[in-house]
Amino acid sequence: MADLGKRYATALFELSAEQNLLALYLDQATFLRNALQEEECRTFLTHPRITGAEKIAFFDRVFVEHIHPHLMGFLHLAVNKNREEFLLPALNQLVEMIRAHHNKTTAKVVSAVPLSEGQMANMSSLLARKLNKEVDVHVVVDPAVIGGLSIQVDGFFVDRTLRYLLRNMKEEVNQLVKKESGK
Repeated sequence: MADLGKRYATALFELSAEQNLLALYLDQATFLRNALQEEECRTFLTHPRITGAEKIAFFDRVFVEHIHPHLMGFLHLAVNKNREEFLLPALNQLVEMIRAHHNKTTAKVVSAVPLSEGQMANMSSLLARKLNKEVDVHVVVDPAVIGGLSIQVDGFFVDRTLRYLLRNMKEEVNQLVKKESGK
């Protein structure tokens, strides 16, 4: 059951590829994903007292004029089978599948401070050269990293934050102290 979201995404990806609608599905799946991630929408979709018919009526009222009929069918199917919890994972996977097909990826960058547009463009350009694909940079500001950056992209993780470096330095000092006290 854990890979059900992936199965839905794969079916939608294949359908969009067959009909040469990958770009349309990418835009619309991204729009849907962003809308369904909103707290009010998630609460509505997972509320036990809201019927499937009410959820489908909501989808039809809000999305039918903006979303391809196949994506609407996917929304209806998920609700009819009581699988609303698979909507976001499936949409996330569909977006990533289409982006990978177009040789695009997203890098998650954690920084203590916001990055300027120029810094993000430079980071995107550098990562694009290294990965040989188009890279969108998504920056998460976390003051707890103190300084530096961590980058997560396509299964790779590089941590050059001050927090990480200080933690490593502390471990090295502790090991040296242990080694010296053991003599």
